[in-house]
Amino acid sequence: MSGEWTGGIVDGHTDDSPPTVEEWRSVAVPGTRASFADATEPMAYRTTVADPRADERDRALLKLRGNASRAEIWLNGTCVGHREPFVGPFRTVFDPQPENELIVICERPSAVVDTGESTDATEHGTSGVPWAVDVEARPQTFCRRLEARPRFTEDGGVIDVECEVDAGEAVDDAITLSLRPEGFRGSAAMQRVPIRVGAGERVTVSDTLEIREPSLWWPQGYGPQHRYTVRAKLGDDAISKTVGFCNVERDGDEFLINGRPVWLRGFARLPGGDPVADVERAAAANATFVRANGHVPPESLYAACDEAGLLVWQDVAEVGPNDEPSTDEADVLAATLAKRHAHRPSAAIYGVSDESSAPFDGLYGSGFLTKLRFRYRARRADVDHGAAESVADAVAQRVAETVAESTAEAADESMPGSPAVVSSTGPPGTDADATRLSLGWEYLSAADLEWLLERDRTLGRLVAGFDAGSLASGDADPAEIPGFDAAVLERRVGADAGLEESQRYQTETLKTVAETLRRHESSLLTGPPLRDAAPGGGMGVVSHDGEEKPAYRALARSLEPVQAVLDGPPTPGSVGITLCNDTHDALEATVSWVADDDEGETTVAVDPLETTAAGTARISGTATRIELTVTVGERQVRNRYRL
Repeated sequence: MSGEWTGGIVDGHTDDSPPTVEEWRSVAVPGTRASFADATEPMAYRTTVADPRADERDRALLKLRGNASRAEIWLNGTCVGHREPFVGPFRTVFDPQPENELIVICERPSAVVDTGESTDATEHGTSGVPWAVDVEARPQTFCRRLEARPRFTEDGGVIDVECEVDAGEAVDDAITLSLRPEGFRGSAAMQRVPIRVGAGERVTVSDTLEIREPSLWWPQGYGPQHRYTVRAKLGDDAISKTVGFCNVERDGDEFLINGRPVWLRGFARLPGGDPVADVERAAAANATFVRANGHVPPESLYAACDEAGLLVWQDVAEVGPNDEPSTDEADVLAATLAKRHAHRPSAAIYGVSDESSAPFDGLYGSGFLTKLRFRYRARRADVDHGAAESVADAVAQRVAETVAESTAEAADESMPGSPAVVSSTGPPGTDADATRLSLGWEYLSAADLEWLLERDRTLGRLVAGFDAGSLASGDADPAEIPGFDAAVLERRVGADAGLEESQRYQTETLKTVAETLRRHESSLLTGPPLRDAAPGGGMGVVSHDGEEKPAYRALARSLEPVQAVLDGPPTPGSVGITLCNDTHDALEATVSWVADDDEGETTVAVDPLETTAAGTARISGTATRIELTVTVGERQVRNRYRL
């Protein structure tokens, strides 16, 4: 474990000496770095670690976790590592002193996504990350690193294992490799691999563990999250890694998990905050994936997704009005991530975020002329996604090559799938691979999504995100919230609107968009950011400090795998009901509705991954709310609307 961290702007640095910093300032890690937000120079972060050994015959291993676009690591005045990009963990063995100085130099990211888990609400691009340092005593000869890569074969599955051994003393022995199911009954395996290495050497041994019928990992709601623990043991030293078998492919607008189509529902995740808590929030709201929007999250997010049954959509490059990412940088980052996460079933989708166009800003309202202007701008939108698509092609090829390299010795019998890549994102009219929607916030009204999809159903097949903001506290000044458009909030809810009005508007807008997309059978539905990027309010459905907004629970109900939704706004009169089934099961369900003193009930059958009409609700002019209930067997799910 490390002590307190300090940080500062590098004002002098050579290849042979650690950096000099004019002023070291105390920083929280993780924490904000507002005082460095305007810095364009490299940043240095410094801490100290104690000697972890109780026995002087042992060795010390330092493990540095974190991400950065580029990093140099200095330990006790010596450069022990240089990575570009830096995607931890980084390991080094050293001869410890009672107190050891660690300095990490990192640079501001380029147009490739920020590999730093920035926590400054005002500037996600500031160089620096919340580093985590572990220092532990290890025996003279120990297992330094373990890689385990599951893959499917024609006969079932195998796990390719690599174990790196650091030998302080000569060894002539064998490493025991074992495989056991984690929390379920299944196949196990064990075998021994001879190892002979001289003192002071480092060697990597490899072998393959075979599983005839591997138990699969599925996103939550589609099956269990089966995983296996791979363990390498040499003498009294052991190291382990948890792996899962999950094959993710994209076929046009359809995603296949383990060979079967699925409908994916999720949230965007911004840098900052507790990654494990964010995953837990997403899972509790019926998500099946999270989108790491514009950053590389820490390893703990992927581990939490493995556990919870969520896939990860990982952005690897950003394209903006003034940004054109380096293809080489993007595919190197993608390859690094693919290798680091080869054992993780949740590592599923890679994407290029292209937000270079916003042609509809200011088209508020829902009238005929507003829609006419919208269609005019959509026809005239001239967006070149060439840069984004070029990066995406390179990323797909590089990820595939990385997978192939890891299975090169058995390439003739392996069955890798093509990596799932989203090549570009953008608003309607820009011909993006995945559409970013902002109806009810930047343009039109949320109810106009029905009109939009009637004219172009493809806009709803792959959705990269939709949003509407709100305040998170009653005393917040919208104009003072970083990254929040106070003018849009005023236009939508009025100049005098407060906390309750803004949150009600956010809830109704997000719920309308989400349920419209479900009725139109969106195969990839990315919702708003989980968490506000700053205190006071924002686009998230959870506040910056973790408090749920009303929109969070509303979206959780809207994203229930089997749910009944209204076909239009809940206004007096008759409105249709649609039953949405995101599961792999054919179902017979009873759909009932209650609106004040009126009620009705319909029993319908719905096929897997289908929607079906489920009757009509009658809403009187005096009704204040309507509640839908879906009953399947002994399980009931409710959906509520405020009139």
